[in-house]
Amino acid sequence: MKKEANSEQQLIRNFLDGDPSSLQELIERHQSRLYSYIFVMVKDKHLADDVFQDTFIKVIHTLKSGAYSDEGKFIQWVMRIAHNLVIDHFRKAKKVSFTEPKLAFQDVISNLKVTDPSFEDELVTQQIHDDIRGLIDYLPEEQKEVLILRCYNGLSFKEIAEQTDVSINTALGRMRYALINLRKMIQKNNIVLTN
Repeated sequence: MKKEANSEQQLIRNFLDGDPSSLQELIERHQSRLYSYIFVMVKDKHLADDVFQDTFIKVIHTLKSGAYSDEGKFIQWVMRIAHNLVIDHFRKAKKVSFTEPKLAFQDVISNLKVTDPSFEDELVTQQIHDDIRGLIDYLPEEQKEVLILRCYNGLSFKEIAEQTDVSINTALGRMRYALINLRKMIQKNNIVLTN
């Protein structure tokens, strides 16, 4: 075990000294265990492939920036990165129902009925929500991210600022522009938000 830890330290040093084959050896040494761990968590081959790749991109950036402190626990560190990436993915993918009162763009859908809807009303309401979700995909990435974190995940602007590594004012600004752009798209596409 000590020999493997030492050789990992040497492989990391070699990689940092410009030898890409050292990184390849590290990846090959741990890919089976790491990929299995990721796949068990996400249960999707394509997503597991993406997370595996993103994990090593983050490993490379961290190694090159000098932020990795070698304590002989390389694989544990890599698996923690993978675990955090999986958690981030599920956090971003988590969707909260549009009927939650936390929506920042309630004015856009304020005309929806809230009293005992009929089956037809529910279908129309569902279609409106689907239309809005479809439009959200057309927003610039930064605006979409803030809107989803705020409206679907219910995060505060302080939490959004911390998670996206921007100031609260920037997060608020992105939300404001997301709402403005949504309204423009609704008008441009003649989407009716009443039932």
